[in-house]
Amino acid sequence: MRFLIKLFFLLFFAHGIFAQVQDEVNPPENIKTIIFKGPTEDQFPVVQLGESMTLEFDDLTASEQDYYYTIIHCDYDWTPSQLLKSQYLSGADNQRIIDYENSYTTLQPYSNYRLTIPNENVDLKVTGNYVLQIHNSYGELQFSRRFVVYRDAVTVAGMVKRSRDFNFLNEKQVVQFTINTGGFPVVNPKNEIKVAILQNHFWPTALFNIKPQFTIGTELVYKYDKETAFFGGNEFLNFDTKDLRSPTFAISRIEMGQVYNHYLFTNEYRYDRPYTYFPDINGDFVVRTLQGEDVSREAEYSKVHFSLPYSAQIGLDNVYVTGKFNNYALEEENKMTYNDESGKFELTLMMKQGFYNFRYEVERQDGTVEPNFVSGNFHFTENNYLILVYYRDFGDMYDSIIGIGSVNSATISN
Repeated sequence: MRFLIKLFFLLFFAHGIFAQVQDEVNPPENIKTIIFKGPTEDQFPVVQLGESMTLEFDDLTASEQDYYYTIIHCDYDWTPSQLLKSQYLSGADNQRIIDYENSYTTLQPYSNYRLTIPNENVDLKVTGNYVLQIHNSYGELQFSRRFVVYRDAVTVAGMVKRSRDFNFLNEKQVVQFTINTGGFPVVNPKNEIKVAILQNHFWPTALFNIKPQFTIGTELVYKYDKETAFFGGNEFLNFDTKDLRSPTFAISRIEMGQVYNHYLFTNEYRYDRPYTYFPDINGDFVVRTLQGEDVSREAEYSKVHFSLPYSAQIGLDNVYVTGKFNNYALEEENKMTYNDESGKFELTLMMKQGFYNFRYEVERQDGTVEPNFVSGNFHFTENNYLILVYYRDFGDMYDSIIGIGSVNSATISN
């Protein structure tokens, strides 16, 4: 009896660990420039079953370390599904990444790693949420990234509207959409269908658990106002270091040390200024160089210097420089420090040559984060919204993804 009780608690404890939400883990300081994408240029793979995706990253130790990858299938809430690996994978994961090469002709040496999925060792069998984990040779998790796999069983049509809430009339955007199930058998849509809505592929602000308002034939209608509203934010700031020696409009000067140093012009607060449209890539980045042909292994690393004037409204709160280049991490490496002499927040980051979008995020003393405090929120802002449609029939062991939709606020209407 005592043995059975112990076994019960062990199984319960193990299940509690196993069922934890699979958040994205950011890498140690030696791993930089994680690029993870499918057929499109967006740095978040949204692929149909059978399509390929590519992960690429650099190790600044340049020591040709061994890295291994594992793949975890997750349910709608990003907890591991009940499926066995053999049920969602063909072949086996936990394989070593064999495609790697050291940089050449660069001041900062690094090893560049590349992984394509599917490959000769592994393929995906089912749709749904997935997490790709990268481990070192000691089995220690270095970083992880989410991706989704879908099939086209339903169609999604949507539009972006201006908020009708007078408190946020000029600050929020509302996503309205319909799901046409067509010939797909849906008996109880409120229980079988779930959706997730992402702004610019940014999971922390994603909306979940939104039920259809009503059904018209085979069409599920989601025409909410407050329930599907997002703060508009502002266009991202950007800079371009593709030419190491020539300053662009965002770079005030370039200095040479052990590596190149790119000093950006001091940015300004935009929350109290009129909205100005400026094309961006919604927080993403593109590695590119004029100093070589092999971008992955010839692009140089340089030190990029950011600065922002001190404001009494920030006080003792923390300010971070974020973007897709660091997965919007609020960590010590990208936290700004106050310079008494200049009266500014300053930060230096080692970054690979290319075109980068970034923003300043403020973390208050109570732990709340204001991603748009410095830049402001405007309903005019161009944002991209991804709608994921999940399906789970009675008795199914996992949440599949049966369709996606994409809408842009460039055509926002009242």
